[in-house]
Amino acid sequence: MSDLWVSHAIKEINADIQRSADTHLIRLPLAAYPGIWLYLKDESTHPSGSLKHRLARSLFLYGLCNGWIKEGTPIIEASSGSTAVSEAYFARLLGLPFIAVMPATTAKRKVEQITFYGGRCHFVSDPCQMYAESEQLARELNGHFMDQFTYAERATDWRGNNNIADSIFQQMQNEPFPVPESIVMSAGTGGTSATIGRYLRYQGHATRLTVVDPENSVFYDYWHQRDKTLRNTTGGKIEGIGRPRVEPSFIADVVDEMIRVPDAASIATMLWLEKQLGRKPGASTGTNVWGALQIASRMAEEQRTGAIVTLLCDSGERYLDSYYNAEWVAENIGDITPWQNMLN
Repeated sequence: MSDLWVSHAIKEINADIQRSADTHLIRLPLAAYPGIWLYLKDESTHPSGSLKHRLARSLFLYGLCNGWIKEGTPIIEASSGSTAVSEAYFARLLGLPFIAVMPATTAKRKVEQITFYGGRCHFVSDPCQMYAESEQLARELNGHFMDQFTYAERATDWRGNNNIADSIFQQMQNEPFPVPESIVMSAGTGGTSATIGRYLRYQGHATRLTVVDPENSVFYDYWHQRDKTLRNTTGGKIEGIGRPRVEPSFIADVVDEMIRVPDAASIATMLWLEKQLGRKPGASTGTNVWGALQIASRMAEEQRTGAIVTLLCDSGERYLDSYYNAEWVAENIGDITPWQNMLN
């Protein structure tokens, strides 16, 4: 009976893939940089609303095929929000209980979405407690700790099979510069940057992978120092990206360059991008686009043309009470005016 259920669960996930079209690739001309094109892979259009839909799907398939997830298995995940929303979506699809262990400061809209999909939220005051709390809950409930921060880099087939890197290059085929100069990606687990970096080398593309990192994250320092013991006791302000410790899924050797992005620059760029697109992106997208604009500026100085691709990770509708609330930004991020002036 258990084998039949697992087979059914895998078919359900594959059917969900077939019901979902690929995400759009938006071309954004940069008036200040003629001959340089910026593209945004819009991951907010997934059924669960973010880039993490891909990761959650891969993690469920990985757990099912490894024999870790069976009929009735409670699923526990440590997440600052978007991964938990996407995993709650798939847990409901398979009829499994789901518990998200998350910081108490997680955006209210994400909590509402997890609950909408039938999940339950378990809050911790210190983000670093998420791992131990998740492991404890999995033991108590005889459940499976999904552990995105360990398995993100290995659950996705980086060679192809409709991963995000393969999708980008398929969609770029008829563009003026089919092979991008650079792909810019922020890191949370590090799974997406690992997939993209490995794919670029496997396919022999000259495209460089640049990872942008927000304040209070250790990835930037780790990339330079290669010290896995690095820790930061101050939580980050840009949800979904950056980590206070070096996560196992962050593969530094596939990254060509890293850029540290001030939180105020992320928010200012998010608001700037809203005006370009006519809709609200999330703050991590602001981080991505700030990095992409730095690369565009460098290319212009060197009189080079080409394409830059980055990700629109999720919708800003999830952050109306925080990043799109001027009072919250002033209190938690600070003055973003200098960065807005630079962008304008």
